[in-house]
Amino acid sequence: MYLDIPRKFSPIIHQARQVAREVFRPISRKYDRAEHSYPRELDMFATIMDGMNAGSGEATAGAGKLAQSGPNGGTGNRNGTNMNTVLGLTELCWGDVGLALSIPRQGLGNAAIAAVANDEQLARFGDTWAAMAITEPGAGSDSAAIRTTATIDGDHYVINGEKIYVTAGDRANAVVVWASLDPSQGRAAIKSFVVEKGTPGMTVERLEKKLGIRASDTATLRFDNCRIPRENLLGNPDIEAEKGFAGAMQTFDNTRPVVAAMAVGVGRAALERTRELLAGTGLDLDYRLQGWTQNAAVRELQRLEAELDAAWLLTLRAAWMADNGQPNSREASMAKAKAGRVGNDITLRCVELCSHLGFAESELLEKWARDSKILDIFEGTQQIQLLIIARRLLGKSSRELK
Repeated sequence: MYLDIPRKFSPIIHQARQVAREVFRPISRKYDRAEHSYPRELDMFATIMDGMNAGSGEATAGAGKLAQSGPNGGTGNRNGTNMNTVLGLTELCWGDVGLALSIPRQGLGNAAIAAVANDEQLARFGDTWAAMAITEPGAGSDSAAIRTTATIDGDHYVINGEKIYVTAGDRANAVVVWASLDPSQGRAAIKSFVVEKGTPGMTVERLEKKLGIRASDTATLRFDNCRIPRENLLGNPDIEAEKGFAGAMQTFDNTRPVVAAMAVGVGRAALERTRELLAGTGLDLDYRLQGWTQNAAVRELQRLEAELDAAWLLTLRAAWMADNGQPNSREASMAKAKAGRVGNDITLRCVELCSHLGFAESELLEKWARDSKILDIFEGTQQIQLLIIARRLLGKSSRELK
């Protein structure tokens, strides 16, 4: 792994930072206050991104498939869609996390489609804005406890159940729904299905009022005898007990580094602004001084910067492994666990370090502190990530280590 960012990614990093500074930051507070209002300013940006993606063959806020071969397979060192996604989204979330989650056609459901869809499905749903529906009232962090069902009926599947906390669930053009083909067969029967907006039987029950990321809509969806074509099942339709839950969970190996990158972006924003505010008070922020001779606030700032760097390197590693065909389940969880916790710790500590400025709406620091909390929760909570890491390190199954 090379620690220098490849030069080919310089344009996407530069463009994403420009969007974050000139589009996201100016309207950040507006849509924080106007929860559930759709950010129309993003429509033009989404069109620009479509053009960029078409030209590069890569996505910016989705995630690509795990590459099928890596350095040992004769392709050399590769930095592709997953690295591109991580780098671009880090910059966008330096601007605003909620707005980054609201970009049309760049939803978490798009990452799921990119990860497991076949060529026909990629062609059919490639331009569709897709949300992802996993969590249920009785199934939060334990995705294997899903009770939504998909029953085969001729050329269709009939979906019944309820999903909560669906990011972009109201705005998206489709939802990737996780459901069980046969609850009696446990995890192996859980598959993902694309349900397009307007399909009879799918309804938006309500929109949630939230602590943070208020620019992004979060919906509760109900499926009541919702019929979809058999071709809308993503991946293999067979229930393979020997593979268990691995097929469905592969999506997370791609999306968890993406969420880690989001946490790094908002954490970096808070640190940079805090550094500016502390420098304005006359504190010496130079790294040449020993920690024990520095002001306590400066020493704490530098500790937080070191923590963010550690999270960033873990995130890059997980994305690089995905691009090079290396199984990255453990590393994806390590990146998500570290970055999710660190991003939230940094934003809260920066609020404290900046005193009254950290709590006032005159600065975005208090908003970043609220926004960052979700990044330690969705795509698998901190506790679930640590459990997954422990299983991988010890070679234990989910049945053996709960």
